[in-house]
Amino acid sequence: MSQWRCLDTSPDELRLDTTLKCGQAFRWRLSGPDEWSCAFKGKLISIRQTETTVEYRSHPTTTTDVELFLREYFQLHVNLSDCYKRWSKADKHFAKIAGGFKGIRILKQDPVENLFCFICSQNNNIKRIEQMTSTLCERYGKPIHTYNSHTYYDFPLVSSLSHASLESELRDLGFGYRAKYIAETAKLLEKRGEEWLMRLRTSGYEEAKELLTQLPGVGPKVADCVLLMSLDKPNAIPIDTHVWQIAKRSYGFSSSSASSKTLTPRMYTEIAEYFRRLFGEYSGWAHSVSEYKRCQLGVRVLFTADLKVFENRQEVTKALNGMVNGKKRKADSQKRGKNVEKINQDFENLEKNSLNTANGLVDNNSKTPIESINADKALRRSSRLRLQ
Repeated sequence: MSQWRCLDTSPDELRLDTTLKCGQAFRWRLSGPDEWSCAFKGKLISIRQTETTVEYRSHPTTTTDVELFLREYFQLHVNLSDCYKRWSKADKHFAKIAGGFKGIRILKQDPVENLFCFICSQNNNIKRIEQMTSTLCERYGKPIHTYNSHTYYDFPLVSSLSHASLESELRDLGFGYRAKYIAETAKLLEKRGEEWLMRLRTSGYEEAKELLTQLPGVGPKVADCVLLMSLDKPNAIPIDTHVWQIAKRSYGFSSSSASSKTLTPRMYTEIAEYFRRLFGEYSGWAHSVSEYKRCQLGVRVLFTADLKVFENRQEVTKALNGMVNGKKRKADSQKRGKNVEKINQDFENLEKNSLNTANGLVDNNSKTPIESINADKALRRSSRLRLQ
């Protein structure tokens, strides 16, 4: 690996832990203290958070193209602090929660990878989506580099996913009904070319969404995830039952169909339009903070802030802050320390149960819980087998 270099961005502009774990990307892996690693198109890139900035390095040796890639990937041209000020002015609820969830950015990912990952996301949680994505890469991707005893793989090329036996192979690997969607979408992309997806970046939001939802396994929510996180549509707002509950609980949202126990297409549209009016051009970003306490970076920020696992991280922060101020707080520190230990023990379970991102979609492609359970068992079995 090369030497660490500075990306020159503050924690208020980019927080790696929240940005990389709020259900946008599924291949970043903790590779050291506050260090994350992932393979992209033949390079292994590692990034780490410091008190003042973010640093990066790569294998093969870092060149200027890695910094350019990361600046585009994290969309660092967007001044997040200014966005937070605008969203806080527009929304008292956002202003209340945003201070504890700074630096949550929307990523600009490769559209092909993003599309297949979110096809895997249906009726799923983050942990299982990460397992599926890892299986795809290990089985059909190219190994790039082994770092700290873990081998990192590129995301598979469309050509590697378009062979006739893919569906049956993925079913054996535990993908369940998603196997068919992945196989059929791969064949369509192989026929149309990856450029077809790239061209959607220059299309209008409505046109791009209509074209995406024609792909197998892509409903409104998956389409909005891909539009927001890889196709330059910052006003795309993925709506699921979690966002629906935020809209009702925190914003008093109601509609003529609000009595419905399921998220209807009409309600989906009405909720998205409500947040667009509230947060403006980057409404999809706001949703991320509020959904992390639940907004997509107007709304994404709201989404992130609302996730239980990060509420517990706030408890950890408070506990640690109380443990550094001398002897008179020793008793409280010991008590808080026990709380921290318990929170850390519960963290992965909370993450598994709570982070049903824009992923546990109430979408047109939902299947029965029993199939998801059986597929999960098969996936765990397959992960213990040596890949051929």
